[in-house]
Amino acid sequence: MSEPEQQNPHQDRDEGEGFIRLLNEHERKISLYVMNLVRDRGDAEDILQETKLVMWRHFHKFELGTNFLAWARKIAFHQILAYRRKYKRRAELSEAFLESVALEISKNEQQYDRRTEALKACVSKLSRPHRQILLMRYTRDMNVDEIGSEVGRSEGAVYRLLSRIRMMLQDCVTKEIGKVEV
Repeated sequence: MSEPEQQNPHQDRDEGEGFIRLLNEHERKISLYVMNLVRDRGDAEDILQETKLVMWRHFHKFELGTNFLAWARKIAFHQILAYRRKYKRRAELSEAFLESVALEISKNEQQYDRRTEALKACVSKLSRPHRQILLMRYTRDMNVDEIGSEVGRSEGAVYRLLSRIRMMLQDCVTKEIGKVEV
């Protein structure tokens, strides 16, 4: 007679950690998705809580390596519909309209993600001094006068340089996105 199969004692913990990691990574986008589809903030928060519970209960069905955000949005969308059915009096928009808005949000986010990746690629192509000035301005939140003092340039020269860097990045992002869409 064979021994009963032993379950890994860390499996539940690993699954929980995986869920928490993925939820933390995508929570803001899930929240924005629900907030864009539900007018009342209190209702949206209730739906988000219920969505997270449903996601946790069904996480064992999620296939790792697939699109967690799409999976979470699908659950959120169904929670929105369930909430609307439960509280009919609050349903002001048709399900078809909600579906079209949800699709549009998804499309816009995909475009935003492509632009973000293109921007990262373009920033990496900048010369080291230009990248440092950009980081001083937008990461360290230094004002133009402070940057000028640190790099030995006038305030006007820093303004002009930042303007040129932004134009270079805009051109580069446009080209990078064009490469992807071709």
